Amino acid sequence: MGKVIIKYKLDLIGVAVGMIVGFSYWCFVGCASGTCPITSSPTISSIYGGMMGWFLLGSFSKSKKSNQ
Repeated sequence: MGKVIIKYKLDLIGVAVGMIVGFSYWCFVGCASGTCPITSSPTISSIYGGMMGWFLLGSFSKSKKSNQ
């Protein structure tokens, strides 16, 4: 388990920071009317932020080739 965490450290950091930013965006900006599909729900906003953080920081990580 520890090897997996070390291997995907940058990806996990990106997801965690993205989820915090997504939740913060919902909390401080959000959408009061409920018509905005991403920012009207804290869950969806956090998941979307986590995905964006994963895409952003995952693009900086090295290639994850297996040793076969």
